[in-house]
Amino acid sequence: MEKIKMSTPLVEMDGDEMTRILWQMIKDELLLPFIDLKTEYYDLGLEHRNETNDQVTVDSANATKKYGVAVKCATITPNAARMTEYNLKEMWKSPNGTIRAILDGTVFRAPIQVKGIEPCVKNWKKPITIARHAYGDVYKNVEMKVPGAGVAELVFTAEDGTVTRETIHEFKGPGVIQGQHNLDGSIESFARSCFKYALDTKQDLWFATKDTISKKYDHTFKDIFADVFEKEFKAKFDEAGIEYFYTLIDDAVARVMKSEGGFIWACKNYDGDVMSDMISSACGSLAMMTSVLVSPQGYYEYEAAHGTVQRHYYKHLKGEETSTNSVATIFAWSGALRKRGELDQIPELVNFADKLEKACLTTIESGKMTKDLALITSLQDPTVLNSENFIKAIRETLEASLS
Repeated sequence: MEKIKMSTPLVEMDGDEMTRILWQMIKDELLLPFIDLKTEYYDLGLEHRNETNDQVTVDSANATKKYGVAVKCATITPNAARMTEYNLKEMWKSPNGTIRAILDGTVFRAPIQVKGIEPCVKNWKKPITIARHAYGDVYKNVEMKVPGAGVAELVFTAEDGTVTRETIHEFKGPGVIQGQHNLDGSIESFARSCFKYALDTKQDLWFATKDTISKKYDHTFKDIFADVFEKEFKAKFDEAGIEYFYTLIDDAVARVMKSEGGFIWACKNYDGDVMSDMISSACGSLAMMTSVLVSPQGYYEYEAAHGTVQRHYYKHLKGEETSTNSVATIFAWSGALRKRGELDQIPELVNFADKLEKACLTTIESGKMTKDLALITSLQDPTVLNSENFIKAIRETLEASLS
Protein backbone atom coordinates (compact mmCIF):
# COMPACT_ATOMS: atom_id res chain seq x y z
CA MET A 1 0.00 0.00 0.00
CA GLU A 2 1.03 3.60 -0.55
CA LYS A 3 2.44 5.23 2.56
CA ILE A 4 0.24 7.77 4.36
CA LYS A 5 1.58 11.30 3.93
CA MET A 6 2.01 13.76 6.82
CA SER A 7 2.01 17.53 6.34
CA THR A 8 3.23 18.65 9.79
CA PRO A 9 5.86 16.87 11.91
CA LEU A 10 5.29 15.33 15.30
CA VAL A 11 7.77 16.24 18.03
CA GLU A 12 9.49 12.94 18.85
CA MET A 13 11.09 12.64 22.29
CA ASP A 14 13.24 9.51 22.59
CA GLY A 15 13.92 8.04 26.02
CA ASP A 16 15.80 5.50 28.09
CA GLU A 17 16.50 1.82 28.74
CA MET A 18 14.04 -0.87 27.63
CA THR A 19 11.44 1.58 26.41
CA ARG A 20 14.06 3.10 24.10
CA ILE A 21 14.62 -0.37 22.60
CA LEU A 22 10.87 -0.85 22.14
CA TRP A 23 10.58 2.67 20.66
CA GLN A 24 12.77 1.74 17.69
CA MET A 25 11.05 -1.64 17.25
CA ILE A 26 7.65 0.08 17.12
CA LYS A 27 8.85 2.56 14.52
CA ASP A 28 10.49 -0.14 12.38
CA GLU A 29 7.61 -2.64 12.49
CA LEU A 30 4.43 -0.63 12.99
CA LEU A 31 4.97 2.90 11.67
CA LEU A 32 7.63 3.32 8.98
CA PRO A 33 6.25 0.58 6.66
CA PHE A 34 2.90 2.37 6.54
CA ILE A 35 3.50 6.09 7.13
CA ASP A 36 5.82 8.63 5.53
CA LEU A 37 6.68 9.57 9.10
CA LYS A 38 7.65 13.18 9.76
CA THR A 39 9.11 13.98 13.18
CA GLU A 40 11.32 16.60 14.74
CA TYR A 41 13.58 14.39 16.86
CA TYR A 42 14.88 15.13 20.37
CA ASP A 43 17.00 12.65 22.31
CA LEU A 44 15.81 12.80 25.93
CA GLY A 45 17.97 9.85 26.91
CA LEU A 46 19.72 10.61 30.20
CA GLU A 47 23.21 10.72 28.66
CA HIS A 48 22.18 13.36 26.12
CA ARG A 49 20.28 15.36 28.72
CA ASN A 50 23.50 15.37 30.73
CA GLU A 51 25.58 16.48 27.71
CA THR A 52 23.22 19.40 27.00
CA ASN A 53 22.72 20.38 30.67
CA ASP A 54 19.07 19.36 30.16
CA GLN A 55 18.58 22.05 27.49
CA VAL A 56 17.29 19.34 25.12
CA THR A 57 14.25 18.85 27.39
CA VAL A 58 13.42 22.55 27.26
CA ASP A 59 13.93 22.56 23.48
CA SER A 60 11.58 19.61 23.02
CA ALA A 61 8.85 21.32 25.06
CA ASN A 62 9.22 24.54 23.06
CA ALA A 63 9.05 22.51 19.83
CA THR A 64 5.76 21.07 21.10
CA LYS A 65 4.46 24.63 21.37
CA LYS A 66 5.50 25.17 17.75
CA TYR A 67 4.02 22.00 16.24
CA GLY A 68 1.20 21.29 18.72
CA VAL A 69 1.64 17.51 19.09
CA ALA A 70 4.43 15.44 20.65
CA VAL A 71 5.05 11.78 21.46
CA LYS A 72 7.42 10.88 24.29
CA CYS A 73 9.26 7.73 25.31
CA ALA A 74 9.68 6.94 29.01
CA THR A 75 12.71 8.64 30.62
CA ILE A 76 14.85 8.23 33.73
CA THR A 77 14.48 10.72 36.56
CA PRO A 78 17.89 10.28 38.20
CA ASN A 79 18.50 9.50 41.87
CA ALA A 80 21.82 9.11 43.66
CA ALA A 81 22.44 5.67 42.16
CA ARG A 82 21.83 7.00 38.64
CA MET A 83 24.24 9.88 39.32
CA THR A 84 27.02 7.31 39.72
CA GLU A 85 25.82 4.93 36.99
CA TYR A 86 25.67 7.64 34.30
CA ASN A 87 28.44 9.91 35.72
CA LEU A 88 26.03 12.86 35.75
CA LYS A 89 27.00 16.51 36.24
CA GLU A 90 24.02 16.94 38.55
CA MET A 91 20.78 15.21 39.53
CA TRP A 92 18.66 16.48 36.62
CA LYS A 93 14.99 17.14 37.21
CA SER A 94 12.16 14.97 35.89
CA PRO A 95 11.75 15.64 32.14
CA ASN A 96 7.99 15.21 32.58
CA GLY A 97 7.94 17.88 35.27
CA THR A 98 9.93 20.30 33.09
CA ILE A 99 7.70 19.69 30.06
CA ARG A 100 4.50 20.02 32.13
CA ALA A 101 5.66 23.33 33.56
CA ILE A 102 6.53 24.77 30.13
CA LEU A 103 3.31 23.58 28.49
CA ASP A 104 1.15 24.43 31.54
CA GLY A 105 -0.53 21.08 31.02
CA THR A 106 -2.84 18.62 32.74
CA VAL A 107 -2.15 14.87 32.58
CA PHE A 108 -5.02 12.61 31.50
CA ARG A 109 -4.55 8.88 32.08
CA ALA A 110 -6.95 6.09 31.13
CA PRO A 111 -6.65 2.28 31.24
CA ILE A 112 -6.60 0.33 27.99
CA GLN A 113 -9.32 -2.26 28.51
CA VAL A 114 -9.24 -5.49 26.53
CA LYS A 115 -11.23 -8.75 26.64
CA GLY A 116 -9.47 -11.34 28.75
CA ILE A 117 -7.98 -8.74 31.13
CA GLU A 118 -10.97 -7.95 33.33
CA PRO A 119 -10.86 -5.11 35.88
CA CYS A 120 -10.63 -6.19 39.53
CA VAL A 121 -13.68 -3.99 40.16
CA LYS A 122 -16.28 -6.06 38.34
CA ASN A 123 -18.75 -3.24 37.66
CA TRP A 124 -16.19 -1.11 35.77
CA LYS A 125 -17.46 -1.51 32.21
CA LYS A 126 -15.79 1.58 30.70
CA PRO A 127 -12.39 3.20 31.30
CA ILE A 128 -12.08 5.84 34.04
CA THR A 129 -9.80 8.68 32.93
CA ILE A 130 -7.76 10.37 35.66
CA ALA A 131 -7.03 14.08 35.08
CA ARG A 132 -4.07 14.99 37.29
CA HIS A 133 -3.10 18.55 38.09
CA ALA A 134 0.61 18.64 37.38
CA TYR A 135 1.76 21.59 39.48
CA GLY A 136 2.50 22.33 43.13
CA ASP A 137 1.20 20.72 46.31
CA VAL A 138 3.55 18.17 47.91
CA TYR A 139 5.69 18.05 44.73
CA LYS A 140 6.94 21.60 45.24
CA ASN A 141 6.79 21.63 49.04
CA VAL A 142 9.26 22.98 51.58
CA GLU A 143 9.90 20.68 54.53
CA MET A 144 11.64 21.08 57.86
CA LYS A 145 12.42 18.76 60.75
CA VAL A 146 11.63 20.43 64.05
CA PRO A 147 14.39 19.60 66.57
CA GLY A 148 12.46 20.50 69.73
CA ALA A 149 10.07 22.88 71.46
CA GLY A 150 9.18 26.12 69.68
CA VAL A 151 6.61 27.90 67.55
CA ALA A 152 6.20 27.30 63.80
CA GLU A 153 4.59 30.10 61.79
CA LEU A 154 3.34 30.60 58.25
CA VAL A 155 4.52 34.06 57.15
CA PHE A 156 3.67 36.00 53.97
CA THR A 157 5.43 39.29 53.20
CA ALA A 158 3.66 41.34 50.52
CA GLU A 159 5.50 43.56 48.03
CA ASP A 160 4.58 46.63 50.09
CA GLY A 161 6.14 45.08 53.17
CA THR A 162 2.87 44.09 54.84
CA VAL A 163 3.33 40.90 56.87
CA THR A 164 0.63 38.29 57.48
CA ARG A 165 1.34 35.41 59.81
CA GLU A 166 -0.49 32.36 61.12
CA THR A 167 0.68 29.99 63.84
CA ILE A 168 1.09 26.50 62.47
CA HIS A 169 1.77 24.77 65.77
CA GLU A 170 3.37 25.31 69.18
CA PHE A 171 5.75 22.37 69.43
CA LYS A 172 6.45 20.82 72.84
CA GLY A 173 9.02 18.49 71.34
CA PRO A 174 10.47 17.27 68.00
CA GLY A 175 8.26 17.02 64.92
CA VAL A 176 8.06 17.93 61.26
CA ILE A 177 6.44 20.72 59.21
CA GLN A 178 5.65 21.12 55.54
CA GLY A 179 4.70 24.12 53.41
CA GLN A 180 2.75 23.73 50.17
CA HIS A 181 1.61 26.24 47.58
CA ASN A 182 -0.34 26.56 44.36
CA LEU A 183 -1.18 29.30 41.88
CA ASP A 184 -4.60 30.56 40.83
CA GLY A 185 -3.38 30.71 37.23
CA SER A 186 -2.26 27.07 37.29
CA ILE A 187 -5.56 25.94 38.81
CA GLU A 188 -7.47 27.89 36.14
CA SER A 189 -5.42 26.18 33.42
CA PHE A 190 -6.10 22.82 35.07
CA ALA A 191 -9.84 23.54 35.10
CA ARG A 192 -9.94 24.69 31.46
CA SER A 193 -7.94 21.65 30.29
CA CYS A 194 -10.34 19.33 32.12
CA PHE A 195 -13.48 21.01 30.77
CA LYS A 196 -12.09 21.09 27.21
CA TYR A 197 -11.01 17.45 27.36
CA ALA A 198 -14.46 16.44 28.64
CA LEU A 199 -16.04 18.23 25.68
CA ASP A 200 -13.55 16.68 23.22
CA THR A 201 -14.24 13.17 24.49
CA LYS A 202 -17.93 13.77 25.38
CA GLN A 203 -17.55 12.41 28.91
CA ASP A 204 -18.86 13.63 32.26
CA LEU A 205 -16.29 15.36 34.46
CA TRP A 206 -15.96 14.75 38.21
CA PHE A 207 -13.79 16.89 40.48
CA ALA A 208 -13.05 16.27 44.13
CA THR A 209 -11.04 17.90 46.93
CA LYS A 210 -11.30 18.02 50.74
CA ASP A 211 -12.69 21.57 51.02
CA THR A 212 -14.52 20.85 54.29
CA ILE A 213 -11.15 20.37 56.02
CA SER A 214 -8.93 22.60 53.87
CA LYS A 215 -11.21 25.63 53.86
CA LYS A 216 -8.80 27.93 51.99
CA TYR A 217 -6.37 25.75 50.02
CA ASP A 218 -8.71 23.06 48.69
CA HIS A 219 -11.67 25.44 48.70
CA THR A 220 -9.75 27.65 46.24
CA PHE A 221 -9.63 24.71 43.80
CA LYS A 222 -13.38 24.16 44.22
CA ASP A 223 -14.20 27.86 43.73
CA ILE A 224 -12.00 28.30 40.66
CA PHE A 225 -13.44 25.21 38.98
CA ALA A 226 -16.98 26.43 39.69
CA ASP A 227 -16.23 29.92 38.39
CA VAL A 228 -14.56 28.75 35.16
CA PHE A 229 -17.36 26.26 34.53
CA GLU A 230 -20.19 28.77 35.03
CA LYS A 231 -18.57 31.51 32.94
CA GLU A 232 -17.03 29.49 30.11
CA PHE A 233 -18.34 25.94 29.86
CA LYS A 234 -21.82 25.42 31.34
CA ALA A 235 -23.69 26.19 28.13
CA LYS A 236 -21.29 23.99 26.11
CA PHE A 237 -21.75 21.09 28.56
CA ASP A 238 -25.54 21.46 28.37
CA GLU A 239 -25.37 21.43 24.58
CA ALA A 240 -23.13 18.33 24.60
CA GLY A 241 -25.36 16.56 27.11
CA ILE A 242 -22.58 15.98 29.63
CA GLU A 243 -22.30 16.87 33.33
CA TYR A 244 -19.81 18.54 35.66
CA PHE A 245 -20.03 17.03 39.14
CA TYR A 246 -18.18 18.19 42.28
CA THR A 247 -17.93 16.22 45.52
CA LEU A 248 -15.52 15.53 48.39
CA ILE A 249 -12.57 13.26 47.61
CA ASP A 250 -13.69 10.53 50.02
CA ASP A 251 -17.20 10.56 48.54
CA ALA A 252 -15.68 10.42 45.04
CA VAL A 253 -13.66 7.32 45.95
CA ALA A 254 -16.78 5.58 47.26
CA ARG A 255 -18.77 6.54 44.14
CA VAL A 256 -15.98 5.47 41.77
CA MET A 257 -15.88 1.97 43.25
CA LYS A 258 -19.61 1.53 42.59
CA SER A 259 -19.70 3.21 39.16
CA GLU A 260 -19.56 1.68 35.69
CA GLY A 261 -16.80 4.10 34.64
CA GLY A 262 -16.82 6.08 31.43
CA PHE A 263 -16.06 9.51 32.94
CA ILE A 264 -13.11 11.82 33.70
CA TRP A 265 -12.07 12.14 37.35
CA ALA A 266 -10.11 15.35 37.95
CA CYS A 267 -7.74 15.19 40.92
CA LYS A 268 -5.23 17.42 42.63
CA ASN A 269 -1.59 16.49 42.04
CA TYR A 270 -1.08 13.93 44.83
CA ASP A 271 -4.58 12.45 44.54
CA GLY A 272 -4.08 12.00 40.79
CA ASP A 273 -0.69 10.36 41.30
CA VAL A 274 -2.18 7.78 43.67
CA MET A 275 -5.54 7.22 41.97
CA SER A 276 -4.09 6.75 38.48
CA ASP A 277 -1.91 3.90 39.82
CA MET A 278 -4.95 2.40 41.55
CA ILE A 279 -7.01 2.53 38.34
CA SER A 280 -4.20 1.08 36.20
CA SER A 281 -3.45 -1.73 38.66
CA ALA A 282 -7.13 -2.62 38.94
CA CYS A 283 -7.35 -2.79 35.14
CA GLY A 284 -4.23 -4.89 34.55
CA SER A 285 -0.95 -3.00 34.69
CA LEU A 286 0.75 0.34 34.05
CA ALA A 287 1.74 -1.08 30.67
CA MET A 288 -1.96 -0.90 29.77
CA MET A 289 -2.55 2.80 30.46
CA THR A 290 -2.52 5.80 28.17
CA SER A 291 -1.20 9.20 29.22
CA VAL A 292 -1.58 12.56 27.47
CA LEU A 293 -0.54 16.00 28.64
CA VAL A 294 -3.04 18.61 27.44
CA SER A 295 -2.55 22.35 27.76
CA PRO A 296 -5.39 24.89 27.59
CA GLN A 297 -3.51 26.48 24.66
CA GLY A 298 -4.07 23.31 22.62
CA TYR A 299 -0.73 21.49 22.93
CA TYR A 300 -0.74 17.68 23.27
CA GLU A 301 2.07 15.39 24.47
CA TYR A 302 1.40 11.62 24.42
CA GLU A 303 3.41 9.04 26.37
CA ALA A 304 3.15 5.73 28.19
CA ALA A 305 2.16 5.98 31.86
CA HIS A 306 5.00 3.68 33.00
CA GLY A 307 8.75 3.98 33.45
CA THR A 308 11.77 2.73 31.52
CA VAL A 309 11.52 -0.96 32.61
CA GLN A 310 15.04 -1.00 34.03
CA ARG A 311 15.07 -4.68 35.05
CA HIS A 312 14.21 -5.84 31.53
CA TYR A 313 16.84 -3.50 30.06
CA TYR A 314 19.60 -5.06 32.16
CA LYS A 315 18.47 -8.51 30.96
CA HIS A 316 18.50 -7.20 27.38
CA LEU A 317 22.09 -5.94 27.80
CA LYS A 318 23.11 -9.44 28.90
CA GLY A 319 21.57 -10.88 25.74
CA GLU A 320 18.71 -12.49 27.67
CA GLU A 321 15.19 -12.64 26.28
CA THR A 322 12.58 -10.23 27.62
CA SER A 323 8.79 -10.16 27.37
CA THR A 324 8.10 -6.45 27.77
CA ASN A 325 4.62 -5.07 27.19
CA SER A 326 4.77 -2.31 24.56
CA VAL A 327 1.03 -1.53 24.35
CA ALA A 328 1.08 1.79 26.24
CA THR A 329 4.02 3.02 24.14
CA ILE A 330 2.25 1.99 20.93
CA PHE A 331 -0.87 3.86 22.12
CA ALA A 332 1.29 6.92 22.74
CA TRP A 333 2.26 6.87 19.06
CA SER A 334 -1.29 6.16 17.90
CA GLY A 335 -2.67 8.95 20.09
CA ALA A 336 -0.19 11.46 18.68
CA LEU A 337 -0.78 10.33 15.10
CA ARG A 338 -4.56 10.55 15.55
CA LYS A 339 -4.34 14.08 16.98
CA ARG A 340 -1.94 15.10 14.16
CA GLY A 341 -4.41 13.70 11.64
CA GLU A 342 -7.33 15.51 13.28
CA LEU A 343 -5.53 18.87 13.39
CA ASP A 344 -4.19 18.57 9.84
CA GLN A 345 -7.41 17.03 8.48
CA ILE A 346 -5.77 13.81 7.28
CA PRO A 347 -8.49 11.14 7.78
CA GLU A 348 -6.14 8.37 6.55
CA LEU A 349 -3.82 9.07 9.50
CA VAL A 350 -6.72 9.03 11.97
CA ASN A 351 -7.96 5.75 10.48
CA PHE A 352 -4.47 4.23 10.71
CA ALA A 353 -4.20 5.18 14.39
CA ASP A 354 -7.57 3.55 15.08
CA LYS A 355 -6.52 0.36 13.28
CA LEU A 356 -3.16 0.24 15.05
CA GLU A 357 -4.88 0.33 18.45
CA LYS A 358 -7.44 -2.25 17.32
CA ALA A 359 -4.60 -4.50 16.12
CA CYS A 360 -3.02 -4.39 19.60
CA LEU A 361 -6.27 -5.39 21.29
CA THR A 362 -7.17 -8.04 18.70
CA THR A 363 -3.72 -9.64 19.06
CA ILE A 364 -4.14 -9.89 22.84
CA GLU A 365 -7.72 -11.16 22.53
CA SER A 366 -6.47 -13.90 20.16
CA GLY A 367 -4.31 -15.18 23.03
CA LYS A 368 -0.96 -13.71 21.94
CA MET A 369 0.49 -11.51 24.67
CA THR A 370 3.47 -10.61 26.83
CA LYS A 371 4.19 -12.38 30.11
CA ASP A 372 2.69 -9.69 32.38
CA LEU A 373 -0.72 -10.12 30.72
CA ALA A 374 -0.48 -13.92 30.51
CA LEU A 375 -0.20 -14.03 34.31
CA ILE A 376 -3.55 -12.25 34.78
CA THR A 377 -5.61 -13.15 31.71
CA SER A 378 -8.86 -15.12 31.89
CA LEU A 379 -8.17 -16.53 28.41
CA GLN A 380 -7.23 -20.19 28.31
CA ASP A 381 -3.71 -21.25 27.29
CA PRO A 382 -2.32 -17.88 26.18
CA THR A 383 0.79 -17.76 23.99
CA VAL A 384 3.57 -15.82 25.72
CA LEU A 385 5.65 -13.84 23.25
CA ASN A 386 8.93 -12.03 23.74
CA SER A 387 9.18 -8.27 23.28
CA GLU A 388 10.02 -8.34 19.57
CA ASN A 389 7.65 -11.14 18.59
CA PHE A 390 4.72 -9.44 20.32
CA ILE A 391 5.26 -6.34 18.18
CA LYS A 392 5.61 -8.52 15.07
CA ALA A 393 2.35 -10.30 15.94
CA ILE A 394 0.64 -6.91 16.14
CA ARG A 395 2.09 -6.05 12.72
CA GLU A 396 0.54 -9.22 11.24
CA THR A 397 -2.84 -8.26 12.68
CA LEU A 398 -2.45 -4.68 11.46
CA GLU A 399 -1.49 -5.73 7.91
CA ALA A 400 -4.55 -8.00 7.73
CA SER A 401 -6.83 -5.12 8.75
CA LEU A 402 -5.23 -2.68 6.30
CA SER A 403 -5.53 -5.12 3.38
